[in-house]
Amino acid sequence: LDNEMLSKMVDTSDEWITTRVGIKERRILKKEGAGSSFLGINAVTKLLESTSTDPQEVDLLICATSNPDYRFPSTGSIIADGCGMKKAYAYDIQAACAGFIVALQDATAYIRSGMYKKVVVVAAEKMSSMVNYSDRTTCPLFGDAAAAVLVEPTEDNVGVIDGVFRVEGHVEHLLMKAGGSVKPASHETIDAAEHYIYQEGRNVYKHAVTNMLESSMEVVERNGLTMDSIDWFIPHQANLRIIEAVAGRAGVEPSKVLVNIEHYGNSSAASIPLC
Repeated sequence: LDNEMLSKMVDTSDEWITTRVGIKERRILKKEGAGSSFLGINAVTKLLESTSTDPQEVDLLICATSNPDYRFPSTGSIIADGCGMKKAYAYDIQAACAGFIVALQDATAYIRSGMYKKVVVVAAEKMSSMVNYSDRTTCPLFGDAAAAVLVEPTEDNVGVIDGVFRVEGHVEHLLMKAGGSVKPASHETIDAAEHYIYQEGRNVYKHAVTNMLESSMEVVERNGLTMDSIDWFIPHQANLRIIEAVAGRAGVEPSKVLVNIEHYGNSSAASIPLC
């Protein structure tokens, strides 16, 4: 779904989208009856193949998603079943944009504790299922995607070093207003289009830049590093302006900032200040 196609659906243009958020195109899952688990199963299957991992060797699968197939069972359990993981446990976490690195932090803790030896982390989001394609402020931002990694113990000096995680419970700036226990689905909520993403862009931008910058600088400083010693800065791929603002204020050279320009908007992975 590129910007030209979107401009025929809503009052926008390629220039408007590109200059404000930097996104050129998105991938949209159109398969009938397919949800986030469909994407997750494909990603995890490719992961197992590329790492020559037997599904029966996987101890745990953690799925990060804000768009589960159902309220229950978990999307993680559906992915595990679809990938033939008969001996693994699986569960979902819902941490929105930070979902991937929160799940990665969980997996790291399991591995370091010795509880598990092979943990699959998968982030899967069918964001198109909750996008209002008549709202030009949100519909250019989101696509559908999944990504997966295998986390294992190692004696080599590689892996997840550290992470800084905090949360602010301000729900008014970015949320789906209805469908939860506070406001269950009804004819009124559907008529009011309250089952789509609602976002106040300026407030989200301000919080994102401030908090991503602070957490990135803290994790660098407390590990005795500098931005000059960092090879790659891989930020959350939601908005090019946010990425440029955070990287610029952190003093990261533009050549070290990883941005998926060609197909910008496809990523469901969250910000990784330091890995």
